Amino acid sequence: MMVMKLTKNFVAIMITMLVVVCGHNNVLAKGKIIFIPHDNRPISFVQTVESAEGLGYEIVTPPENLLGNRTASGKSDELWQWLFAEIKTADSVVLSADSLIYGSLVDSRKHDLKLEQVLGRADNFSKLKEINPNLRVYVFASVMRSPRSSFGGVEPSYYEQYGPNIFAATALEDKAETVGLTKTEEKELHKLKELVPGAAFSDWLDRRTKNFKVNSKLVAMVKNNDFVYLALGRDDNAPFSQTRKESRLLKEQGANVPISKFQCLAGIDELGMVLLTRAINDLSFKIPLVLVQYADGVGKDTVPTYSDEAIDKSIWQHLFATGAIPTKYYERADFVLMVNTSYDGRTLEASGADNNYIPKLNTLSFADKVAQELKEGRAVAIADISFANGADNALLQELSQRKLLPKLLAYGGWNTANNSAGFVIAQGILAKDKNNQDKNYLLGIRLLDDWAYQANIRQELNSEIVYPHNGSAVDIEKLKPLLIADGNEKLKIFINNKLSDFKINNAQISFPWNRMFEADFKVAK
Repeated sequence: MMVMKLTKNFVAIMITMLVVVCGHNNVLAKGKIIFIPHDNRPISFVQTVESAEGLGYEIVTPPENLLGNRTASGKSDELWQWLFAEIKTADSVVLSADSLIYGSLVDSRKHDLKLEQVLGRADNFSKLKEINPNLRVYVFASVMRSPRSSFGGVEPSYYEQYGPNIFAATALEDKAETVGLTKTEEKELHKLKELVPGAAFSDWLDRRTKNFKVNSKLVAMVKNNDFVYLALGRDDNAPFSQTRKESRLLKEQGANVPISKFQCLAGIDELGMVLLTRAINDLSFKIPLVLVQYADGVGKDTVPTYSDEAIDKSIWQHLFATGAIPTKYYERADFVLMVNTSYDGRTLEASGADNNYIPKLNTLSFADKVAQELKEGRAVAIADISFANGADNALLQELSQRKLLPKLLAYGGWNTANNSAGFVIAQGILAKDKNNQDKNYLLGIRLLDDWAYQANIRQELNSEIVYPHNGSAVDIEKLKPLLIADGNEKLKIFINNKLSDFKINNAQISFPWNRMFEADFKVAK
């Protein structure tokens, strides 16, 4: 035991000496981390930063007016100017390539930039360590998504009409290259391509080509050790798709790079949070160990909607991306990640009628497992992916009635399965070093967003206000006063009925992207 204590003291002394030698004499912070998200959505920006606050690190973010949103492009060139000035005193940077090259994640799908422009901006990444040779660089970028459909102005305008055919055609092309097509599928592919105007198809593929060449350059940079880590995220995706095809080719380019430096992961919205956590783990010399459990049924073999692989593979990849390692030993685990999947492996929408408060086939057994882990003194985080885009009402009701929610380390169920799982893994890792009040503040925000709003209040506001006023869920500017007033009242009722164990005072809702899908919540800490 004495040897162990001496060893820990020796390590602490050495770390202190390294800090002095490297010139980081800011005794108030363990390190300075610059974070540039891929847009200004609350989950991407403020909520990610809040998760990392209070741990002794200086988290520096750019002025919000430089970031993109749903309708306004980000200011890439100004972001680069700001970044070049800030990195001189930074220890680490966590950077969205989409913001720094296209303007934002949405801009990456809609921009009209020339190839030489985007490649020129990508070249800037190789200049970072010229300015600060000791800088640790973490980069995340999207492999342009191939959604089955899209609306609300986050794709080129033609995608609302032709998107389903574009998706289906390119999915068949991917399938043709990997497993082959039947004669019927060959005919279907020919028919689908005839249904899409040539100009629309050409525009979509041209922008994808630029995205692919940018990502190829980023892979070359991580091979050249310009980055500590590069994550390429497969945005909304499917087992066969153009996104899957491009990701496969990019992985081949980086085949000799270890997963500790480069991965292609399913998902994108969560990667800012994941890499910020990785940067903190690296600066603090931590390698968290996480034990993963699944609900009864299909469990780890579930292939969620919006993904192209089994959830167990995605979760392992996200663990590695944060700098964590999975373990099967309870005594070694920092926490248990419990993954709530539907018994049959289907991932339905949380806004549908199936997401009621009646316990499903595996709901009670999953709640029993959570209760048992907590009873045995283990920290528990829940990735709630039984439904997409919102919490499982039956499970959350059961956990609330058993008074288990405040005992959780972290919770996530806000978007796609990979978004939710990746975010909660990272938040769980960071929450281990937070006090109970700060931990429960973050937990409360997730429950307000994922359970109260996404799974319930959003649908109520749509049916009671948006649709009766002939409004649109993707353009709510004129209805915002009504939606905010009614939303705040519904939040108050929901908190009183289902979240009374949390000290959530005067929760206020807002809609920063002027559509129903995103909401922000202000709660007194």
